[in-house]
Amino acid sequence: MPAARPLFDYPKYWAECFGPAPFLPMSREEMDLLGWDSCDVIIVTGDAYVDHPSFGMAIIGRLLEAQGFRVGIISQPDWHSKDDFMKLGKPNLFYGVAAGNMDSMINRYTADRKIRSDDAYTPGGVAGKRPDRASAVYSQRCREAYKDVPIVLGGIEASLRRIAHYDYWQDKVRHSLLLDAKADILLFGNAERAIVEVAQRISRGETVQSITDVRGTAFVRKDTPEGWFELDSTRIDRPGKVDKIINPYVNTQDTSACAVEQAKGDDKAAAAATVDEVQVLQLLPHPRLERDRTVIRLPSFEKVRNDPVLYAHANRVLHLETNPGNARALVQRHAEKDVWFNPPPIPLTTEEMDYIFGLPYARIPHPAYGGEKIPAYEMIRFSVNIMRGCFGGCTFCSITEHEGRIIQNRSHDSIIREIEEIRDKVPGFTGVISDLGGPTANMYRIACKSPEIEAACRKPSCVFPGICENLNTDHSSLIGLYRKARELPGVKKILIASGLRYDLAVESPEYVKELVTHHVGGYLKIAPEHTEEGPLTRMMKPGIGSYDRFKQMFEKYSKEAGKEQYLIPYFIAAHPGTTDEDMMNLALWLKRNGFRADQVQAFYPSPMATATAMYHSGKNPLRKVTYKSDGVNVVKGERQRRLHKAFLRYHDPKNWPLLRDALQEMGRSDLIGNSKQHLIPTHQPAGESYHSSRRKNSTPAGSRKAGRILTQHTGLPPRDTGAGKKPRKGSRPAR
Repeated sequence: MPAARPLFDYPKYWAECFGPAPFLPMSREEMDLLGWDSCDVIIVTGDAYVDHPSFGMAIIGRLLEAQGFRVGIISQPDWHSKDDFMKLGKPNLFYGVAAGNMDSMINRYTADRKIRSDDAYTPGGVAGKRPDRASAVYSQRCREAYKDVPIVLGGIEASLRRIAHYDYWQDKVRHSLLLDAKADILLFGNAERAIVEVAQRISRGETVQSITDVRGTAFVRKDTPEGWFELDSTRIDRPGKVDKIINPYVNTQDTSACAVEQAKGDDKAAAAATVDEVQVLQLLPHPRLERDRTVIRLPSFEKVRNDPVLYAHANRVLHLETNPGNARALVQRHAEKDVWFNPPPIPLTTEEMDYIFGLPYARIPHPAYGGEKIPAYEMIRFSVNIMRGCFGGCTFCSITEHEGRIIQNRSHDSIIREIEEIRDKVPGFTGVISDLGGPTANMYRIACKSPEIEAACRKPSCVFPGICENLNTDHSSLIGLYRKARELPGVKKILIASGLRYDLAVESPEYVKELVTHHVGGYLKIAPEHTEEGPLTRMMKPGIGSYDRFKQMFEKYSKEAGKEQYLIPYFIAAHPGTTDEDMMNLALWLKRNGFRADQVQAFYPSPMATATAMYHSGKNPLRKVTYKSDGVNVVKGERQRRLHKAFLRYHDPKNWPLLRDALQEMGRSDLIGNSKQHLIPTHQPAGESYHSSRRKNSTPAGSRKAGRILTQHTGLPPRDTGAGKKPRKGSRPAR
């Protein structure tokens, strides 16, 4: 993998003399107190400003501050005019614009396109503090405020919308966000490397338009520059010659970048040559394998907008070019402009991760909020992020698209220092660390056994259809971290709340025992997502057999520890590739295993995800896409989506009329009856007989022995918080 300049190896900007600020300023009064006459960079964000490394504006702001720049924050501005965007004055270098920690449309709307009643990233959880498509709206207001100031887009909304993408809320393909926002450059992924490089170069007098060689950036250019080789992938019926897989152990500079031919006139002589004779060979350049000077031309915006199959093809090519070790640049035409996408950024080293998480965060919200609670902060203020990335490759998830599939780890010392800082500085700490995790709980220090193989690999997942033989599944470093954290004075309990990758966990019984014995607070969330092969293969998730193996180990070690603990499995309804029969079988599995879900999750087509391409096109980008390739069953109609959700809540009488009709249509009337073997009863009860245990004054459920079914919300023991408090609402586990 190409080497990258360390984040801490840049010369400091002259404003370093001001030193770090207690909080990055959000007003001119704060700037005056710091002695600033202006900001070098102003970050505009759709989230409340929390000075904590779980919030993007804090990481980018503190990182730029460490480079010597003066950074201001404009948080959740009034977007109806340019006034709020001018309150810190004109930035000397650029505006950095991000919608926040979530895509603004996902933040505001449910999977059924209904407006949410709250916003976890806003003080008081109040909804409506950011606009739809916030990145574009904020960028336009920044341009109105100061026309000549460069605009740098970033954040997860920019990452997932950097290319022509299907938009679920408008049910159409939209332009690259770079064009809709009229920004100068877009940074995708965790953008620390790119933002430092861009800021340093602009500070040295380079124009933002001239910065076209930074990995992890997208920008507009007129045409492919001289010296580049362009691969045409604009059509699916003429793919051209497919490159052979490169042997990662071969020196690519000597062999794979060359084609060997006989010298002219030597063909016959070579055929008759003896072992002792020397053949004269000619080395010819093979531009297809010169990846650093090769760009793949995708179908244009106009083509993918009008042809869903071409959209699926473009999505497949995009996902094949995501490994920083071998990814090539991409380019996509939008009318008269080319949007160019450089390869993804080089993953951060452990030293760089420690550097970023060791910056002087206050670890609390900005004082301007007056102590008003910000729900997203309340959920993470006693948690520690130990790693980034995910190599699971689940098709419905955006983690891999944004953070990459190569795990980036912090050191034990860095993590322990953060726990000590929480213990000593964060108000309200009771001795319980709510989570040591990240996108997943147990991918820490897990990687390919060979850096050469890792750099050459083009698989979308390291664990599907099975765990790759080259993946090192050693959990010993994570076990050691858990033990060190438990031994810290003042720390009573370390809980693991991040979603567990259970197919990896079963490879290390010692880890499962450690987890179950010391780090489960009553229940553990995991996400098998489904039980049936059809949807599971489209999700790239393991079969339910892996869940069964983990469940056996979980129950065994819980019993040995003398603890009553429960697994809480999560499932998705209406995912591409799911039939009505699949959902029926899942409902039967839930009933056999005694699960009732108070909340269900319907598939949410997020921008750029592979499953979203399935939803839009009816094709499967995990395989070669052609007009004749097999289709994917897609659930789009409102009635069918409601039916799939109803199967997950088979126990709710409100769903029984819909389920009865569906089962009769499916020829499964045998599942309608009044015995334990039936899924739903024959008759509808008078009035509303189902009451969620989450409602006030509902009767608490008993144990299984009392005939009740234990779920996350009915009958489980309270999660151990160390202070006798009720458990907070758990977030959905990562996949």
